[in-house]
Amino acid sequence: MSRMIEPGPEFGRLFRRFEHTAFRLETRDLYKSANEAEALDQFTAGVPVDMGWFQNWLSMIREATAAGRRFSRVRVVSTPLTDYSRFGIFCSEYTNEAGEDIRYLRRDDASGLPDYDYWLFDSSKLVRMHFDDDENFLGGELIEDPAEIVQHNYWRDAAWHRAVRRDDFAAEANDQHHQRSRGT
Repeated sequence: MSRMIEPGPEFGRLFRRFEHTAFRLETRDLYKSANEAEALDQFTAGVPVDMGWFQNWLSMIREATAAGRRFSRVRVVSTPLTDYSRFGIFCSEYTNEAGEDIRYLRRDDASGLPDYDYWLFDSSKLVRMHFDDDENFLGGELIEDPAEIVQHNYWRDAAWHRAVRRDDFAAEANDQHHQRSRGT
């Protein structure tokens, strides 16, 4: 049993109506979003990044955190990191400051986890994310099968256990990036 939720108001309500926890497993090396395209271009060009596009998300995280609700995610990334993954690390500094706990897991350490993205709200509402071949978000599939929900809770816990805190991963990734750019 499942049904699709298109991007828009209904999908957005998922992030405001959960009671305790919202967890996301991210498995893609690239996401396309008109909202962040300019900031991504600025980041890859090495110029100051205008984070205005991100403020609504950050405000929502701050409000949820202040109310005792928790956002967390694990990002599965390929190494060497793509420009988009490096941009994600940059942005996660802001989301972590707002109250979301983002962790990183190298793809080589993600065996046994699904190769698709999902949100899990309150450990009981599962939304599998769908994307087209150009990495554009198509919507979420609300899955109501209890066995699938339990499996995704297990995957959440396994990913979280193996993942590295954002700040530790960022420091290590930055060191590796500098070593490659120096040819060492």
